[in-house]
Amino acid sequence: MTTPAQQPGAKDTAARRRRPARLLPERGPRRTLAGATFVNALGSGMFMSSSVLYFTRVVGLPMSQVAFGLFAGAMVGLVAGVLGGRIADRWGARETQIAVMLSGAVFMGCFLLVDAFWSFVLISVLTGVVFAADKSSRAPLVRSFGGDDPARFRAYLRAGTNLGISLGALAAGVAIQLDTAPAYLTLVGARALAFVGCAITLLWLPRPVPVEVPPLSGRWEALRDRPYLAATVLNSLMSLHFAVPTFLLPLWIVEHTEAPRWMVSGVLVLNTVLVITLQVAVSKNVSDPASAGSRMRWAGGAVAVGLLLMMAAGDLSMWASAALLLAATAVYTLGELWHAAAAMEYSFGLAAPHAQGQYSGVFGLGGGLAEALAPAVLATLALGLGRSGWFVLALVFLFVGCVSRPLVSWAVRTSPRPRTYEGPVV
Repeated sequence: MTTPAQQPGAKDTAARRRRPARLLPERGPRRTLAGATFVNALGSGMFMSSSVLYFTRVVGLPMSQVAFGLFAGAMVGLVAGVLGGRIADRWGARETQIAVMLSGAVFMGCFLLVDAFWSFVLISVLTGVVFAADKSSRAPLVRSFGGDDPARFRAYLRAGTNLGISLGALAAGVAIQLDTAPAYLTLVGARALAFVGCAITLLWLPRPVPVEVPPLSGRWEALRDRPYLAATVLNSLMSLHFAVPTFLLPLWIVEHTEAPRWMVSGVLVLNTVLVITLQVAVSKNVSDPASAGSRMRWAGGAVAVGLLLMMAAGDLSMWASAALLLAATAVYTLGELWHAAAAMEYSFGLAAPHAQGQYSGVFGLGGGLAEALAPAVLATLALGLGRSGWFVLALVFLFVGCVSRPLVSWAVRTSPRPRTYEGPVV
């Protein structure tokens, strides 16, 4: 007599039931943190895609004032991220994250009441602080619950974040198509609710086990850690490329190639799909600064080749240009994935465990500066100088990728602070 598990098809049925679980981290803190991150990213995608239209078309602010307010919020947030990380290290990352999420809900709700320039700037600064503190205060949680394969978990979180942002952007597209005040107001309200949903989800997360603080540790030790600062600067320079698919490539396609205009959406979709599906696989075995340095070298080469292929698309006919742009985006995205894997390892692997929030705030400061400067740098070189500017950009990324491993290795060897990872850095 056969048991139900031995009956024909029972094994396949059990496999199908287990399959969705494989798409998520195992039950427990990792799945809870992943769920909270996804909810937050969903709201972020809604707001990022529609905020400028809301402020200009509903609130009635001119574009110049909107740009100033958003820039002021981003700049203040960069500094606040370091402070937020330190608070998380000292008072508890879980509690700090929940407080940050609830603050975000309140400040986002205030955007519904904004009707003048200075109130808009004030709320923009407050939300900028929230966005920066979110990243730095979440980092200790990611480190605490990373498990036996922290690189894989961090990669999963990045893939989930991109998925959430993409779905949020799709939802925002419906409101943008309607182009009515209630539609835009709904998106802002949904962003506030996403903050609340993230905070509620985090209530199910256990408190991380406290990390012992060494007796000689300083108050702002991340700002004096040479290996970490070296990795931060190198990552900041490499991060200039993140504006390629969202800023440089759309302008290049529309103004300098014969490719159809819908290719702007096509390359963005390809980039997003590749990041979501490949980030976990690409991040495999990136577990120390040495492997991170290798991935940075690969990233520099892939980004450089991708940029040169994008440049070459400007000299081809319509469909040849479109095909080359897709190939260029695929090559570039592979570099983006390698860079993300290396950056996550630098951010966590070189940080002092007891001060992960503070260290992540410093790392985010470098990335934020790159994000602010990238449009001007890319426009000046690629769009302003033409072909020679594209070559300069490619050489910069190739150079940064090649020097990352030896520079970080040298900084580690000459650093007085012992590192917590295992394995040599060569």
